[in-house]
Amino acid sequence: MTADSNPTKFKVFIGLLIVLLFSLGAYTYHLFSKNQDSEKSIITLENEKKDMEAELEELIANYEDVIQSNEIKDKEIIAAKARIETLLADVKKAKLNEGLLKRYKAEIAALKQERVVLFKKADSLSRENKMLLAQNDSTNTLLNNTYKVVDSISNSNSILSETLKNGALVQAINLKSEGVIVRKSGKVVETQRASRADKLRACFTLAPNEISESGDKLLYIQVINPENNILGEKESITFEKEELTYSTTVKVFYEKEALDVCSLINASEDDLVKGRYVINVFEESRLLVSNIIELK
Repeated sequence: MTADSNPTKFKVFIGLLIVLLFSLGAYTYHLFSKNQDSEKSIITLENEKKDMEAELEELIANYEDVIQSNEIKDKEIIAAKARIETLLADVKKAKLNEGLLKRYKAEIAALKQERVVLFKKADSLSRENKMLLAQNDSTNTLLNNTYKVVDSISNSNSILSETLKNGALVQAINLKSEGVIVRKSGKVVETQRASRADKLRACFTLAPNEISESGDKLLYIQVINPENNILGEKESITFEKEELTYSTTVKVFYEKEALDVCSLINASEDDLVKGRYVINVFEESRLLVSNIIELK
């Protein structure tokens, strides 16, 4: 080997070393660049993940507003909200890569389109519900007004019926009472002295009434002496839980025209005392007329 070959080999070695150094530098730069790109990719994916989470949370909030504001219980809307909540949970747990990122973005885009369709439907249903409620309110108002009119008519009829019923009742007027002496001849003589009287007489008139019923009327006469004793028969009768003790009865036939009625009331000597006497005339338990006399 000559001396000239050594420098040549050295030069070749130096050249190879330089090439290796350049190759190592290039490889190192490549690794560094790749690492930088990887870090940028991870940051980008994390940002994308946060953006997707925010979009999904906004979608959930939109559905909540629609459900609460309109009180909608639509099954499709509730199911869509549940799907969004499930996807949000998946995104939060996932370690994203480009493939997952594209899939999630596609799902979110589909959910947004679905939101548009469902919200239009919900808005339409809400308007229909409001119209139905308005119609129901109108119908209820009409029915309530009708019921009020019917109630008013019914009340008016009841009042009219009661008025007619009361108007049809027989009335008694001009009651005149007195102590009397009955002669053997049958002649009746009036007296104001209790010691001379042997009976009391009550005379009155049944007033004319075109709307009253014609027919027999049984009237009850009650005489109460100053000692609060009832004269005459002292019989008792009950009308709808009301008891009446009477002195005598008188039966007449009433034909809607004025009818004069008189009746004698028996009395014992002990019952005919000085003082004030109350005379009442009843039709059943209804007081027709009353007056007071005084015997000396």
